[in-house]
Amino acid sequence: MPLGVFDSGIGGLTVVRALRIAFPKRDILYVGDTARVPYGNKSAETVLQYSREIVDFLGKKGAERIVVACNTASALAVEALAPSCMLPLHGMIESGVTAALGAGEGPVGVIGTAATIASGAYPKALAKARPGLRVVARATPLFVPLVEEGWLDGEVTEKVVRHYLEPLQREKIRVLVLACTHYPLLKGVIGRVLGPDVKLVDSSEACAGSLQATESGRLEKGELKIFLTDEPGAFLGRVESFLGKGAVASMERVHLPHS
Repeated sequence: MPLGVFDSGIGGLTVVRALRIAFPKRDILYVGDTARVPYGNKSAETVLQYSREIVDFLGKKGAERIVVACNTASALAVEALAPSCMLPLHGMIESGVTAALGAGEGPVGVIGTAATIASGAYPKALAKARPGLRVVARATPLFVPLVEEGWLDGEVTEKVVRHYLEPLQREKIRVLVLACTHYPLLKGVIGRVLGPDVKLVDSSEACAGSLQATESGRLEKGELKIFLTDEPGAFLGRVESFLGKGAVASMERVHLPHS
């Protein structure tokens, strides 16, 4: 049975890439809620409603378990959905925190959408796991539209990244958690701005690694099927440039209750 994965847009493909490496023979059903991207500027109630609709959709498509490949939804919806969900739900927070604590000593920076940072999910979890740890969290809302537009590098992107990361540099962080699945696509410019002394924690890779410990691979060849809530447009080209030509078995638009 397939793994279900969802995010608001293209960012969750960083999780898909990590999952395909961890589980090369698993089928993956990916929902990109492209009609309602981004989630980071929406209320908790709205994110919860969107997440519930997608979880129900993936369940009906036969998903065995669901990876919430969105830090905003992980922070605002997973805990509320879990008691009534018939399928195991895997969010991004716990695995990201574990990876951050294992990355090194010193102050930890966390960047994410406005909603993820406002939730306080990462600082709370980090403080619980390591009392006294200094955590500096900052919302970086322009990173998502930069990724969705394919602006992964260049002068404009670097200026935006420098603007957002300057306060964290002043705090002399030694670890930076990329608390949004879009952000690993900006790792090149983020790493260049911060320099080699700051370790970047990719929440996508951390999630796949934690899930790998709970499962074993299947014998059949895995396929990736993508469902979008808006017209695909250039989405297939972006997927293939990121995951490789022929990576997608099928792609279709779907209509969720409020999309």
